Amino acid sequence: MNTLTNTNEANKLDTLRPISIEVKGMTCSSCVERLEIAFEKLDSVQNVNVNFITEKVSLDFNPEIISSKELSEVIINSGFSIPNKSTNHSKNIERKTFTEEIKTLRLKVFVAATLTIPLFIISMAKMFPSLNNAMIGLYTQKQWVLIELILATPIVFILGQQFFKAGWVELKHLNPGMNSLIIIGVSAAYFYSLIALFSPGLFPIGTINSYFEASGIIITLILTGRYIEMLAKGRTRQAIKNLEKLQPKSARVIKEGIETKIPIETVVIDDLICVHPGECIAVDGILVEGSSFVDESMISGEAIPVEKSPGSIVTGGTINKSNTFLFRAQSVSSESILSHIIRMVETAQSSKIPIQKIADKIASIFVPIVICLAILTFAIWQFLGPTPTLNYAFITSVSVLLIACPCAIGLAAPTAIIVGTGRGAEVGVLFRKGEDLETLAKIDTVLLDKTGTITNGLPQLTHFITIEELKENDFLRLIAAAEALSEHPVAKAIVLSARKKSLDIPSAKLCNSKTGFGIDAQVEGHSIQVGSDRFMKKLNVNLNVFSNQAKELIEKGISPLYGVIDGRLAVLIAVTDTLKSDSKSALVDLKKIGLDTIMVTGDKELTAQSIANEIKIPIIHSEVSPKQKAEEVKRLQIIGRKVAFVGDGINDAPALAQADIGIAIGSGTNIAIETGDIVLTNGNLTSLVNAIRLSRQTMTTIRLNFFWAYAYNLALIPIAAGALFPFQGILLNPAFAAGAMSLSSIFVILNSLSLRRFQASKSS
Repeated sequence: MNTLTNTNEANKLDTLRPISIEVKGMTCSSCVERLEIAFEKLDSVQNVNVNFITEKVSLDFNPEIISSKELSEVIINSGFSIPNKSTNHSKNIERKTFTEEIKTLRLKVFVAATLTIPLFIISMAKMFPSLNNAMIGLYTQKQWVLIELILATPIVFILGQQFFKAGWVELKHLNPGMNSLIIIGVSAAYFYSLIALFSPGLFPIGTINSYFEASGIIITLILTGRYIEMLAKGRTRQAIKNLEKLQPKSARVIKEGIETKIPIETVVIDDLICVHPGECIAVDGILVEGSSFVDESMISGEAIPVEKSPGSIVTGGTINKSNTFLFRAQSVSSESILSHIIRMVETAQSSKIPIQKIADKIASIFVPIVICLAILTFAIWQFLGPTPTLNYAFITSVSVLLIACPCAIGLAAPTAIIVGTGRGAEVGVLFRKGEDLETLAKIDTVLLDKTGTITNGLPQLTHFITIEELKENDFLRLIAAAEALSEHPVAKAIVLSARKKSLDIPSAKLCNSKTGFGIDAQVEGHSIQVGSDRFMKKLNVNLNVFSNQAKELIEKGISPLYGVIDGRLAVLIAVTDTLKSDSKSALVDLKKIGLDTIMVTGDKELTAQSIANEIKIPIIHSEVSPKQKAEEVKRLQIIGRKVAFVGDGINDAPALAQADIGIAIGSGTNIAIETGDIVLTNGNLTSLVNAIRLSRQTMTTIRLNFFWAYAYNLALIPIAAGALFPFQGILLNPAFAAGAMSLSSIFVILNSLSLRRFQASKSS
């Protein structure tokens, strides 16, 4: 029975499909909570995530049970709208829609301000006797109130129409939010004034006052705050915009020897593409002719251009800095590295961290509590306050409603996540989910694989000691010629070293090759043998001349090789995997920020210890299998450690999966996109330091945002309710309460935007 149940569950998961739908009309965390609850009621939907800032709902659904059209209907029935029915509408349409919204809002703010300024002047005139007397000389007091009514009405019911529509939907769904508080407060001010104007007899003596200016100013201030919010939200998305700008619009394709400029969408795999100096590389591919230096900072965060030659991988969106070259297209459009990076950043920005989920729950019950507090405030002032009690009760209750809008609470985490993950992408750190930021910030222990993580992962010629120093290059070209006959990584390292020195490598004739011993070849009439000490003993070659150097290498876990030319010992050779240039400094930085570091490797103890001594890493585990690496991670977790594992994302998959956070370290174009929770695109450990620093700074920003949002409400709700009146005779004007509410949200966004100034450490 259990097997059948598990099979059904597995089949159900197999049929789930991800979808992301743009949603318009969300204004605060209460909206988010309402929409999430609506979707979570459906059995055919899982992993619902609604993001207030990106204005998208992401979920997994079973298309056999529910259609995308029905999902859209859930959104519409919840009181929101969908700007475009297609879930694949282009980025250009999305940007255009956002730009139009900003323009519309800017026009509303301008018109509202134009009407509000005279409204404000008229209402303020009462505070200045000489100005008030002059105005009464023009019109009666009642006529001036009629003018206020004429000015306030279009502000409230035309320019503020969006708040009334959204607020009514919130109340209809019994899920009051920010708009509910606004329309209750504004409606109270407007209709109180309207009744006082046309039916003054209904009010007690001394309570016949006009608050038309408050209703108008409240809408204007909130519109202004919303406009500033939208501008700032646009800035939080800047990282994605910058990445999208890197995608070229055209490519120079060579067909039948003719260079033709074609749209990027029409490029296909295996097209031969020409790139001139200063141009953007159109798509991912392999360089086939020419050489150049390429600026890959957009994928690695490193400003130093990378040398490219035939066989090198080039990435779409990077910049050719020096020479013209040709490359063959390998992946295009949505399969390119840049597209992968953009999708990864978008996914991270759309996700929700645990602390935000708690905040949304709080916000969903916060608004009803505020409404109850406003009613309680009204009752206390009405029955216990000084005369005229109705005036005091009205002002305080409306101020409580307006000042307590939970906008800042809803903005606190999403804005910081968007800016933080975006900045991460700019410095070579890709987060798969927003919650990875929160998890990484809690890490106290880092386990590092050696090969490809601490070291370059490729053998390099590190020692070429000749008996006759003046003949070093002559010997190297002969040795490289012999090794060119072999496919062994050691042989390739020797040949590569000769090519880097621009040495002419002659052709060679293989005489003999024995695995584990060496190679015997003829080069330009010379007899060349290269191999291990065992091979030299078979050849009866005396190695004493290099005994000291060989001993030093062996103590470091490096096996020396020897080169013999025409029967005479000529060179001592060492080929080994070398440290990355920044590994030593990165390990120092990790220690400075309070992290314990451990190296785990499948290499032999002598080799591992040699590397550990060089970078001063205190704990090592050598000769361990992938399974044992995962077991070491688990052991540390059992004793209460929060563990990050850093590896190449392939052989280290078990440990990456077991760790609290798995970090795949790549080489920019060879990224294990689907492996780690976090990908370090430039392959340097300095990026690990940057990732941890950025995660901690982002979480600090989020905590400060939440502190401000909650402290603001805790401090100002009592003031709005009139707590200072018995001591200093101060009551908060509803218009100022609305302004304070907008300022709270603006502070949170600006604080999140400060993450854009994050200074990444540079690789050594």
